[in-house]
Amino acid sequence: MSELILVRHGQASFGAESYDKLSELGVAQVRELARHWQLMGDRFDHIISGELLRQRETATELLNLVSGSPVAPEIHPAFNEYNGDPLIQIYLRDHAAAEGFADIDWPIRDSRLFQKVFEAATAKWIKGELKPSANDAGFENWQDFQERVHLGLNQIMEQHSGGRRVLLSTSGGVIAMALQRVLDFPDQQVIATNWMVHNSSVTKIRYGNGKLSLTQFNSLPHLERGELRYMITYR
Repeated sequence: MSELILVRHGQASFGAESYDKLSELGVAQVRELARHWQLMGDRFDHIISGELLRQRETATELLNLVSGSPVAPEIHPAFNEYNGDPLIQIYLRDHAAAEGFADIDWPIRDSRLFQKVFEAATAKWIKGELKPSANDAGFENWQDFQERVHLGLNQIMEQHSGGRRVLLSTSGGVIAMALQRVLDFPDQQVIATNWMVHNSSVTKIRYGNGKLSLTQFNSLPHLERGELRYMITYR
């Protein structure tokens, strides 16, 4: 059996000019993971990352754990996170007022309000109720997101068999979609799972002989010591 080890990127820079970059805490989270694996003697055969900066920065911190001394991860767009901005913007334009969200400025700086609006927007998204206009750049249909992640996972399993261990640096939505691929749960559960995934957490999937199994989800072995628990974040 082979193993796919999915790592959610470290904390990104919420509220900053560019969200798509690890915060100082995010870098520290991933370095603690790398240190933990080094102490445990863990080694990996290959490393893949989505294209997003926060995903690539996370993968870079893990390169020393990969056999063959790669200078960079393999980049695969199938594992980019879905773009939440157009989902929220379409929701604010077309649905928010009817659901009790009035006079909300974009971008949303308050993290609690952001999460509430984001959850409402994604609920519409998976039902196909967000209708983009020509100006809504970056919008991706739910089914298209689902298909690209599932196909990307299939490619990894086809290309890396025979007991190999593959690291994948990606994001919470992709990890939740990977669990759907393994456990076959409904679309609504994908989004609910998405909100649970911690920054720098580890999820493991074993595969081979036509079988898939989840062996670990959302684990934080590197941050569970009392003096490091303050580093645990969702966003």
